[in-house]
Amino acid sequence: MNGIALYPPVSPLPDYGEQAGGVTDDEFPVDEPLSFRDKGGLLAFREPHSYALSIRARALVFEDPKSRQIREHIERLAPHDVNVLVCGATGTGKELIARYLHSQSQRARKSFLAINCGAIAENLIEAELFGYERGAFTGAVASKAGWFEAADNGSLFLDEIGDLPLNQQVKLLRVLQEREVVRLGGRKPIPINVRLIAATNVDLEEAVSAGRFREDLYYRLKVATVVLPPLRERPADIPILLSHFVQYYSQRLARSGVFIAPATIASLMAFPWPGNIRELENAVHHALIVGRDKELKYEDFGLMDRLVSHNGSDSDVGNLKDALRRIYASKPQGGASVDELIAKTIIEEAFEYCGRNQSATARLLGITRNVARGRLLAHGLISDELDPPRVFGMGFNGRPQDSTNA
Repeated sequence: MNGIALYPPVSPLPDYGEQAGGVTDDEFPVDEPLSFRDKGGLLAFREPHSYALSIRARALVFEDPKSRQIREHIERLAPHDVNVLVCGATGTGKELIARYLHSQSQRARKSFLAINCGAIAENLIEAELFGYERGAFTGAVASKAGWFEAADNGSLFLDEIGDLPLNQQVKLLRVLQEREVVRLGGRKPIPINVRLIAATNVDLEEAVSAGRFREDLYYRLKVATVVLPPLRERPADIPILLSHFVQYYSQRLARSGVFIAPATIASLMAFPWPGNIRELENAVHHALIVGRDKELKYEDFGLMDRLVSHNGSDSDVGNLKDALRRIYASKPQGGASVDELIAKTIIEEAFEYCGRNQSATARLLGITRNVARGRLLAHGLISDELDPPRVFGMGFNGRPQDSTNA
């Protein structure tokens, strides 16, 4: 075969031995969901299909020189018990970086909990993060620990930290300063020992200047920083990612002998990948579904219509105006009004274009995430139910558990 070779399945992470920091025999080991392979530096989930709805990048590679520098930087930071801020665009692998950082730290055999700040309604954030006492609010029939307590002695990953409301930023700052939480409706401080790893896909310095993010919290989080460049700036990672996803989806779709020719690989390495690793994964999945031959061709990846400027050309604007005139002329009868039809189409198409990512949709449309979420809810494009935080490691009962049991 003249295309990329499909490497053998990734091997488990090595035994941490004494790196775990005094773990005794009577403690339960972590059910670590990651696999790491030094050949090509591939970091991936052992069962990636289990995280399809929650993880935006399900594999990461440390092959490109920039990526190798990132890996070295992470491994230098991991033993030092400091807060870490992971910065990068959507789909670059920020949560995988956080999990790798945890796996290389002294807390490796303790819990790793992940929660998306942007996915929690503002009136629930305090109760979710810091817990609540019985009677704290209507429906609080029993006391409940928050995620900081649940992550005690382990690591807590707060994704989309830039979406945290200002009033909750104050409370988070106090927790980080005092190393203790006070549950909603309670008065007793509860000591915690948690390593915080936060991630953002927005410029927090700009958010500080605009008054949307507290400066003191920003510097408290930014004790150490890991900056993930977009995939287009790490082209040497792309062939290994292609190999990994071709192997994974070939197995799922029961296809064998699939390969990508070197010329196609070169073209894919030149593609800008605005959606980063997750877009590449989706493109491979698409190619394996529509491609009829053993060799996957460039057109199979569905990228031909993606090289469009976000600003739009004059002809694009003209086409839009023509489409609107046709809609006005048709005057749809019954059902939604023209205004509702257009409003729903705008938010729906933007949501799909951004890979159903709410934060990316908001940035594309130039509105806040809360406004975007409100429109998506209003048009029935998302449900009001929250995805449960993803938990790996020690459960509330001291036993390993995953998010399905949390």
